Amino acid sequence: MICFRRPDDSSARRNREINALIRRDEKASKKVYKLLLLGSSESGKSTILKQMRLIYTKEGFSKSEKEKWRIIIFKNLHDGLRMNLVAMQESGIMLQYKSTMEYLPDIMQELDLQLNDMVPMKLIIAFKALWQDPGFQNGIETVKLSVTDNLRFYFNDLERIFNKNFTPTDQDVLRARIRTTGIIETVFDLGSIQYRISDVGGQRSERRKWIHCFENVNALIFLAAINGYDQCLSEDRESNQMQEALMLWESIVNSHWFKKSTLILFLNKIDLFKDKVARSPITKYGFTDFRGNTRDPRHTSKYFVQKFMALNRSPSREVYSHFTNAINTNLLKITMSSVQDMIIQKNLQRLIL
Repeated sequence: MICFRRPDDSSARRNREINALIRRDEKASKKVYKLLLLGSSESGKSTILKQMRLIYTKEGFSKSEKEKWRIIIFKNLHDGLRMNLVAMQESGIMLQYKSTMEYLPDIMQELDLQLNDMVPMKLIIAFKALWQDPGFQNGIETVKLSVTDNLRFYFNDLERIFNKNFTPTDQDVLRARIRTTGIIETVFDLGSIQYRISDVGGQRSERRKWIHCFENVNALIFLAAINGYDQCLSEDRESNQMQEALMLWESIVNSHWFKKSTLILFLNKIDLFKDKVARSPITKYGFTDFRGNTRDPRHTSKYFVQKFMALNRSPSREVYSHFTNAINTNLLKITMSSVQDMIIQKNLQRLIL
């Protein structure tokens, strides 16, 4: 008979302790870079963070997370339609079909969905009728709310989204919107480097709470929606998105809190900007100092970069700018690789000096 000796309990315990020490030392030896993600509301900050999860983590979005995003997508559709209807009413814009107006009481009601719930069929019918009404399509072009960008994406695939077996794709999740309140920190380990990225609320009421909390972070990434030059803020329909972003950027780029931080400017939603600028001239929305072809996306996008750079009152301070499309994973991966290299290089230079 062959006898197998049971491993000594003390040896097994010691092995566990050694492995725990190794993991602790590996964690302690990591170089930690702190990044701050800033920008006005609806600039795409949360989308950038979701993309980083897809790019830098193996798991991406879990099944349970996608189920939560499914409900958020339904609410995005509902809220987006209602916000546009309110804005249209304030602007005196009418729906074209009388039959569509009969659906308005259902659409304007609050939608209380829980996990695994489906949107009621009568509401799905109402959504479709409203979206197909020429008066509504004219209205969303006139009031120019940023929520409409994602409405178009979802309504182009409505049968799939309202199917009882619908599970959001990564692209669905990237386009879903949820308001950031407070500070959300996301941690990524890339080899020997750990990135701690803080995303803070973009609404005006949130900003005053955070600016002093991040003195001299390694890098600050500021997002502005370049396509927002003709759009208003959802929180203030009298304010232009681009003007708001420029005002916030001026306070950030010249703040003493970030004088040692690497500053990176992302002019986001460049894909939407290129589609829009030919039919919506930037000079029509207050940017009358532009000289050149208003239909040329290359010249007009360069103009906005220069507008941001001109607000930097310190000639010796470098600012790195990128045009980004936060929903394009491959393009953003290339951009973030460039950003990582630059952050590491800048921090090495500081150590040498």
